Amino acid sequence: MGQRAPLHPVVIRFGRLGDTILLQPLLHKLHHRYGGACRLVSLGDCSRVLYEGHEDVAEVRQVDSQYGTLWLNPQRLRTAFALRELRAAPFYICEPDVRTRTKIRPMLALAGIAPEHCVFIEDTPFHQGEHWIDWLMRFADETPSAFRDALSSSHALPCAPRLEPTAVELGEAQLWLARRNLHGHPLVLLQPANKRTMRWNGIRKREDDDKSWPVERWAALCRAIVAAMPQARVLLCGSASEAAYLATIGDAAAHAQVIVPHDGLPLGHLRALLHIAHSMVSVDTGPAHLAAAVGCPLVVLFGNRWPSMWTPRSASGSAVHAIGGLPDVPSVDRIGLDEVVNAWRQLPPRPEAMARRLVEQALQSAGWAGCLNICRTLGMAEPLRAASS
Repeated sequence: MGQRAPLHPVVIRFGRLGDTILLQPLLHKLHHRYGGACRLVSLGDCSRVLYEGHEDVAEVRQVDSQYGTLWLNPQRLRTAFALRELRAAPFYICEPDVRTRTKIRPMLALAGIAPEHCVFIEDTPFHQGEHWIDWLMRFADETPSAFRDALSSSHALPCAPRLEPTAVELGEAQLWLARRNLHGHPLVLLQPANKRTMRWNGIRKREDDDKSWPVERWAALCRAIVAAMPQARVLLCGSASEAAYLATIGDAAAHAQVIVPHDGLPLGHLRALLHIAHSMVSVDTGPAHLAAAVGCPLVVLFGNRWPSMWTPRSASGSAVHAIGGLPDVPSVDRIGLDEVVNAWRQLPPRPEAMARRLVEQALQSAGWAGCLNICRTLGMAEPLRAASS
């Protein structure tokens, strides 16, 4: 009997940055099961940045907006028609809520995707206390009825995302650091904002945002980090729309070693900087999951969510320290400054194997100077020049 031809599963998830990052273990598992890399249909440009060229993803088809009916959203309409060419593939729909009925099923119907080619995560019961990734991994074991002979995984697979930056991203990050004279300084990243922080008319009121930590505490944290690590530079991270909010924290910190990018940080730059940074402190939001996925030691502040379900996971074994969250801390502003400072100070360094890999990648993408800069950022001894030959 000949070997079964590989199949390319289609994965549909209209989530935000964190949701898209959490898909990576599922994509890897489906790739392993079916033999072919997945085709990802997702929301926003973040999916393209994260997964174009990734070994588990053959293609990314992004939809910029999920709003409106299918017939009034030209991009979703085009995507639905384009899915017709993939009708022979297994489809994994990872939308756990009403969007499946109102957004996804009309697209599948228009594309002519047979029901026996589809499985829906809403049909896989969620276990109380389960982490979101574990739910996705159980869902990846489901098989559309048309593919009952598909091979199952024969061994345990990672249940944590791994999303390392590209060589291009690392090179661009080196240039970004050089322009700001940041080379050779330990870099600590702070992520104060989340998707709810900004409204169309300004910053959301703190009482309306359970992930909002007061500006004065972020500013005090900046000063505490610099006091504990005098050579460090503290970088406030966020999108271009959040730059004004970050500037208020920078002004309150009033310290030359606190850096506020005027136009925010593009996702690719953020991933590369997380890859070489000393550590990150973040509210519970997408960049926190990205930090863990690239192996950056992390402190994450939770509000009205269960850490058991949403704590970022690191495939490399880098430290993740969660503070707050349900059932005891329903709002981030109840978390004290000292608790965050102590958690950050107690973070262990990156796993040694990852630190060595960073040096190897620096040699490949940024040359000898980039290698030295990363060693200094990580607090490692400088390697012998012969290592670059």
